[in-house]
Amino acid sequence: MECEICGKPVPENNPIRAEIEGSVMVVCKECSKLGTVQKAPPKPKYVKQNKGKKPANTRKRNYSRNDEPSEELIEDFSFEVRKAREAKDWSREDLGRKINERVSVITRIETGKMTPDTKLTKKLEKALNIKLLEKVDNVDLNQFINSSSGERTLGNIMKIKRK
Repeated sequence: MECEICGKPVPENNPIRAEIEGSVMVVCKECSKLGTVQKAPPKPKYVKQNKGKKPANTRKRNYSRNDEPSEELIEDFSFEVRKAREAKDWSREDLGRKINERVSVITRIETGKMTPDTKLTKKLEKALNIKLLEKVDNVDLNQFINSSSGERTLGNIMKIKRK
């Protein structure tokens, strides 16, 4: 360890900490005369102490398979929204007013540039009387343990959608 002012060696087992011009530094015996020697490291000024209470956010959450979404957006949602809107003979402005969204949002959804979140998807389903969310089947991974190749790969497990 070296003195932070002059660079001379400082004993590691008993370093001298001194406050010099507002900064606490590890210094040699000679440089400690430039400031006031600190007996112990200074404590932070504003430390909030919890008296016997656990912080609410330190608890880890265990995620289970039930936390996974059970519904997902259909693949051609943009086409379905546009088709349903045109079938009702509504403009994008009309649909926007009905579901309380901007026209630009409707345009981006219909062109496929934006994927609506669940809340917006439900509003579109209700206004247009269509289904945009489909149920996701749970895959039992145990059926792939005894596969012919003996190895578990993502390809063995993944459900591939065909058009």
